[in-house]
Amino acid sequence: MEGGVERGRGAGVGRRALGGGPGRRGESPECWAEAKLGLQEEPPPLSRLSPPPPVPPLPKPRKAVQVSSTAFAFPSRCPLQTPRAALSPRPAPTMATLRVHPEAQAKVDVFRKDLCSKEKAFDYDPILLHHLIQTENLLGSYFPKKIAELDAFLKEPDLNEANLSSLKAPLDIPIPDPVKEKEKEERKKQQEKEEKDEKKKGEDEEKGPPCGPVNCNEKIVVLLQGLKPEIKDVTEQLNLVTTWLQLQIPRIEDGNNFGVAVQEKVFELMTSLHTKVEGFHTQISKYFSERGDAVAKAAKQPHVGDYRQLVHELDEAEYQDIRLMVMEIRNAYAVLYDIILKNFEKLKKPRGETKGMIY
Repeated sequence: MEGGVERGRGAGVGRRALGGGPGRRGESPECWAEAKLGLQEEPPPLSRLSPPPPVPPLPKPRKAVQVSSTAFAFPSRCPLQTPRAALSPRPAPTMATLRVHPEAQAKVDVFRKDLCSKEKAFDYDPILLHHLIQTENLLGSYFPKKIAELDAFLKEPDLNEANLSSLKAPLDIPIPDPVKEKEKEERKKQQEKEEKDEKKKGEDEEKGPPCGPVNCNEKIVVLLQGLKPEIKDVTEQLNLVTTWLQLQIPRIEDGNNFGVAVQEKVFELMTSLHTKVEGFHTQISKYFSERGDAVAKAAKQPHVGDYRQLVHELDEAEYQDIRLMVMEIRNAYAVLYDIILKNFEKLKKPRGETKGMIY
């Protein structure tokens, strides 16, 4: 009876696998449920499971073998031989550092504090300008004062001549008479025949112009005497501010360099102003050189009126250049004052409060 039930279950399972189901002939719903439950196999007991493979033992550490230096000695000429110093462990690499003597560092700190402090009194002596004038005092009092002084200098009547012909300096170069010149040339030819050529050339070089000495244009000289101290002052002030700005540049790092870029832009501006001011001295020297050549030509050839007019034209051109130089110096003070005042925080502390160190 039990065997029949088992065969029935097996037959039902086979028909289920082939696509059969309940409701066929010779089967009942109860038999179908029993056959369905028989498909779920029970897991094998733990006793039948195979044990895990054994873990291999760890290898024993080898003993350190001391090898004598003579065991593997190479001949003296062998290129593979390495000295004992090369086999010794090398020290870890360290960052390169610059050692500064304490006395030298103290002197540098004193100079930096002397230049950048706000406690020292302001001094107008140009000899002590580099050491006693601080940049904060320059921005607070000196620059505005110089701007006002130069603006008043530009309004003086000496620099506002409406008629430039009044600047002409008298040239005491007489115009020779043509008849007398011919007689003079004949006498000169007779003297050249009598005397030697070498002595004649030496005497001609020592002789001066027939009109005597020719003086400079006094009006131009007076204006230049008032301009030269201003050129000297602005040159020293630019040098002082440039030194102060270079001392504010922080250590080179990666990132947070916007303030450093502002410092570089201001430094470029001061460099261009310094170059322009240095050209004023060359311009003044060039004027005297060109005027001297024109006067010499006018004295050598007094009958040529163009050389005389050239001297007057050079005086008028120099007068206009003097006025432009005064305006350039005033504008240099104004531009430098404006750009430093607008970017003072970035110039003094380019990386903020935490990294505002001076190196």
